Amino acid sequence: MKLPRFLALLALLPAAAVAAAVPSTISAVTVYLDRAVVTRRATAELPGGLAELVLEKLPAALNEQSLQVSGQGTAQATILDVRVQPSYVDFTPNERVKGLEDQLRAWQKQTRVLDDRQALLEAQTGMLAKIESALFAPPTKEAPRPDLAQLNSSVAYLTEQKAKIATERAGLDEQREDLQTKTAAVENQLKELRGTGGQSYKTVTVRVSAAQAGHLALVLSYAVPGASWMPGYDARGQSAERTVALGYFGLVRQSTGEDWKDVSLTLSTAQPSLGGAAPVLNAWNLDVWLPRPVPMAAAVEQYRTEQNRDRVAKASTGALAGMNMQRFTDKVSEAPAPVELAADAATASVAAGATSAVFQIATPATIPSDNAPQKIPITTARLAAAFEYLTVPKRQPTAYLTSKVVNASDYPLLAGAMNVFLDGTFVATSTLRSVMPGEKFDLALGADEGISVKHKRVQKFTEDTGLTNSGKRLTYEYLITVQNHKKLAERVIVVDQLPLSHHEKIVVKQLAPNPAELKPTPEGALKWSLDLAPGEKRELTVRFTIDYPNDVNVSGIE
Repeated sequence: MKLPRFLALLALLPAAAVAAAVPSTISAVTVYLDRAVVTRRATAELPGGLAELVLEKLPAALNEQSLQVSGQGTAQATILDVRVQPSYVDFTPNERVKGLEDQLRAWQKQTRVLDDRQALLEAQTGMLAKIESALFAPPTKEAPRPDLAQLNSSVAYLTEQKAKIATERAGLDEQREDLQTKTAAVENQLKELRGTGGQSYKTVTVRVSAAQAGHLALVLSYAVPGASWMPGYDARGQSAERTVALGYFGLVRQSTGEDWKDVSLTLSTAQPSLGGAAPVLNAWNLDVWLPRPVPMAAAVEQYRTEQNRDRVAKASTGALAGMNMQRFTDKVSEAPAPVELAADAATASVAAGATSAVFQIATPATIPSDNAPQKIPITTARLAAAFEYLTVPKRQPTAYLTSKVVNASDYPLLAGAMNVFLDGTFVATSTLRSVMPGEKFDLALGADEGISVKHKRVQKFTEDTGLTNSGKRLTYEYLITVQNHKKLAERVIVVDQLPLSHHEKIVVKQLAPNPAELKPTPEGALKWSLDLAPGEKRELTVRFTIDYPNDVNVSGIE
């Protein structure tokens, strides 16, 4: 009677969970300006009952608080808990780092072989030196002087051996230099990758309860540091067509410890590091500081409170956030299918949110974990441009092409570096400020030698003023020459300046151009807008005087 009762009680006990390692692959990655969120997918066959699904060799830098688990399948499973554990091994999980480490060890071994051979050659050199010294030493009864034939034979032998040693030394030096170059290159690569590989990783164990046997498609997402992207641009201007093709791309780099192979890539402009809310100003209180001694009992209690608070904070950081504890009855959101494009360049789809924009890259991307920048195309916008030239000849006698355009695309243009090409020729590097859709902005397209500019001081003279020669007057005259050597009419904006007086005794008077025709700005800038026909030359004169008393020392005079 006791045995059947025991078996009945044993049947009521929960069955032990079946642990199984589940292979997973990275299917999607969203890259932010300072991190990335990785989505992994795995499929497991569940026998029914309790099971532990183990996902191994995940990045050691995986943010546990960002971990989210979801899935769906025919097993009608329910997640019970998710556990994250660090795993330490005596090998490097990162295959790229491990390969470089193995290569480095092999070259270090070759270097030791060369060092050993070098030491042997040094010993042989010392032995030959002793033989040579004994050969030419004064004769003794025990060691008489060798005859001429023996001497010639010994000298020939010493010469031959020294030549062989010298040749082998030169070969060893050449091999050592080659190994040193290779070793330095590998060490530099390891410096980039060492922090992401290491000899540790994290293991995620998902404990589930399956109502029946069946398959389960598991989706894991987590945030990792060591990834970023920044915007970049290629501006290609066509002067004859008066258009600019603005290529927009993201420079993506990552050293997260795992390669992203053929993943659905998304670039986001969100900045999680800034937090979700604006900071709050605390009251700014002023008071008289008085030192107040703290009683011993109060100090001990304060110390205990701080220790308890630290323990609670450490315990809370290990808690997992975002675990999906419900049954897998809701359909998992799938990554959008790649868009088929008719254009010859890939274009990302853009979605604007309340606080950021995301760019869904059209084709799968492969980005290795080597921290090397990779250029990912986002879009190419063809913009109608109004070209004009801007020159400040006093600072630099060069005309710079600028273009006034409107962002007619749906893409927000973030501030970034820009390569400038004009009529197929690389002319400059520039920067682009942040521009929203529909916003007007200026594109700096670099210097153009087709517009020649000259700036020359024609004269400067000093004369006395006043009835008693109590003052001085400086007269300046400059000549600015601008010529259009292009085949089309061009607009050129010329900027020069007059000095500004900050003292009532110093008086600046504009003589040319006529103040009634061209008035300077409050900052003293003079600006001409010239429409030059092909081959046309225009000369601009700037003349002004500076009056001041003799007893005033004027600073800033050229």
